[in-house]
Amino acid sequence: MAYQVLARKWRPRSFETLVGQEHVVRALTHALSTGRLHHAYLFTGTRGVGKTTISRILAKALNCETGVTATPCNQCSACVAIDADRFPDYVEMDAASNRGVDDMAALLDQAVYAPVQGRYKVYMIDEVHMLTGHAFNAMLKTLEEPPEHVKFIIATTDPQKIPVTVLSRCLQFNLKQMPPGHIVSHLTRLLEAEAVPFEPGALRHIAKAASGSMRDSLSLLDQAIAHGAGKVEEQAVQDMLGTVGDDHLYAVLDALRAHDVQALMAAVDAMEARSLSFDSALQSLSSLIHRIALCQLAPTALTDEFEAARLAPYAEAFDPEFLQLAYQIAIHGRDELALAPDEVSGFSMTLLRLFTFRPEQPAALGGVLAAGGGQGQARQVPAEAPQATSASAPRIPPAPAAVRSPMPAAVVPPLRAPEKSPAPSPRVETPPPAPAPELVKPVAPASSVPDYGSSVPPWEDLPPEADEHAPLRPVSAPAAKLELAAPALVEPPMAAPVSPAVSAPSGAADPLPAVIDWHALQDQIGLGGFNLQLAQHSELLGVSDNCFSLRLANDQKHLLQINRNGAEKLQEALSAYFARPIRVSIEVGEISTETPAQRNQADRAERHAAAVSALRQDPFVRELFERFDATLEEASVKPL
Repeated sequence: MAYQVLARKWRPRSFETLVGQEHVVRALTHALSTGRLHHAYLFTGTRGVGKTTISRILAKALNCETGVTATPCNQCSACVAIDADRFPDYVEMDAASNRGVDDMAALLDQAVYAPVQGRYKVYMIDEVHMLTGHAFNAMLKTLEEPPEHVKFIIATTDPQKIPVTVLSRCLQFNLKQMPPGHIVSHLTRLLEAEAVPFEPGALRHIAKAASGSMRDSLSLLDQAIAHGAGKVEEQAVQDMLGTVGDDHLYAVLDALRAHDVQALMAAVDAMEARSLSFDSALQSLSSLIHRIALCQLAPTALTDEFEAARLAPYAEAFDPEFLQLAYQIAIHGRDELALAPDEVSGFSMTLLRLFTFRPEQPAALGGVLAAGGGQGQARQVPAEAPQATSASAPRIPPAPAAVRSPMPAAVVPPLRAPEKSPAPSPRVETPPPAPAPELVKPVAPASSVPDYGSSVPPWEDLPPEADEHAPLRPVSAPAAKLELAAPALVEPPMAAPVSPAVSAPSGAADPLPAVIDWHALQDQIGLGGFNLQLAQHSELLGVSDNCFSLRLANDQKHLLQINRNGAEKLQEALSAYFARPIRVSIEVGEISTETPAQRNQADRAERHAAAVSALRQDPFVRELFERFDATLEEASVKPL
């Protein structure tokens, strides 16, 4: 007997053996069981998902000698003849080659005659979208009111080209693409029945290459059996398909996880030695990153247990932010391959981009600074505050007041007193106290550059807060301190106090106050920009042993990612204010009380509501309402 291809030999012959179209099977079996039979059915879907197969099973269910049933016997003469494609009352017409109005008229002329052998005449029109407009018009009347013994089954891969007048006369069923897991399970059962040795990894490659088509997977399986001399092996299937093996992709991920650029380039050389397609490699890499993200955020979405177990270590090693960035780099790198000098350099440059760009992570619980760039190493902080060396630094006018010793530099986490400089510190004198408060703004050396840019990824613009500096404020003796380029702090002129949150201790040996108003303290320690945002969105958990314990809201943890020096700046400001080394510990979690930002927002809302109420009670505004039917745009109201 001649060899029969697997796609025909293993075509499903009943609804029970149909794979992946449960929604269609349920509707048809219920209709057959209850006798609610429509005269026209439309099956849509891509190639190889079961349109013709369901049509033949439905024809057997209608003409089985045991009666109209959802479970045809597959043994009677009608069922056997339909399977063998020689049943006189089941007609399959290819609309791609019989697309004219004459072909349709000849088919409809035969429809008026009674069935020859079966119970119903079933006309199956495949690729019906290829019919001409006149052919569609010719079949409309018969399709709407056919004889009782006629059933129409039409199938198409492009339902958008079918006229609405035809769609409205049919029951439409959209057949889904086969999930890879269903394809692997079906191929496994088939190979076990055929007694063909196989490797599960090879079937996963075939299922992926089939792109949701069961017929394509069976055709590829036939080719793989022939290529492997009666065996289906993973390496042979990879060579046959010309795809990038998972071992190369996992080698790339292992190198990224180990932060090993040499291993990364070795993976590129191995792929180049095998002449693999780098476009396909980036496509497969982006798909693999997508599945790792699914394993990390939605593990139930992965139905393949073997794949889920293999991806689990990478889901634990990589952060969600890095996976999102890596996915974008992979898909954009694939688009840029055509612009590269050659595919090898374009692919290697994309991997180097993956190696280079790592999103900063938020601070660990109880820590001050986030881990750096995916390597799990904290950035080192200098032990002493940097000394100004530029000759162009602004000079401070002499003043008779005594000079305070240089401010201790903040070290993460414990702070130690600065070492004495060998050069004597200049003494600065201040004029007699002025009667009015003086507005002072921090002075920076001419050569210094704000480090906001270093805290923001290079592909993003700086937010508006990055340009903000410490606001102008009245200087008070117990609260304000002026940070100079030189390593000395100057006592500002005495002025009227500004009601500080807590009184600055007179000496470093005095204990910190038991109760600290964290909200009012922020207005007096001189923070601005991102540093002020970080403090305002944190709540004070407590103060113990010169350590401020803060908790940052979960939805504001990006403030630690884009402002790596924020915790240090806050630590330095508190140390300057209390004239002692202060440590700051920031954790990320749920806010239990109220942050200064929330209090400020509530105050603004209250003042806005009061302003709106005052406007509505104003006689002139009320007259506008009554006379001109005016409305008040509350969003435009700015409270004073």
